Amino acid sequence: MRVLVIHGPNLNLLGERQPEIYGTATLAQIDEFIIAFAREMTIEVDCVQYNSEGDIIGALHDARKTYDGVVINPGAYSHYSYAIADAISSIRIPVVEAHLSNIAAREAHRRVSVTAASCAGSVSGFGRESYALALRAVAILAAK
Repeated sequence: MRVLVIHGPNLNLLGERQPEIYGTATLAQIDEFIIAFAREMTIEVDCVQYNSEGDIIGALHDARKTYDGVVINPGAYSHYSYAIADAISSIRIPVVEAHLSNIAAREAHRRVSVTAASCAGSVSGFGRESYALALRAVAILAAK
């Protein structure tokens, strides 16, 4: 099984960006965690990060040809990118949204995810474990 993990804008600054919200782990450390967890589940995983909405959409389009599922953290795009939501709806592989922080407990403009409605499900608020839970969900859905 192959899964693509897509990290959205500003996640490349993890470890230095608002550690009180996102923690002190860098994106490289989170990717190492994801890869190790995937290995335990015998899943091949690729992790990518894009700051551009178009790059995320392109990655989703391409994923439908080579991956069994996607875990995505669209970052701020979660709250207003109908284009990413449409891309998720357009591919026929399971997509699960993951967020490090609990978006329901954040500022009002961060409480709604327009992209989550296009996903099979979403996980938020568990730090790096959100990715592990999302990966497990994608694996279950892709195996059906």
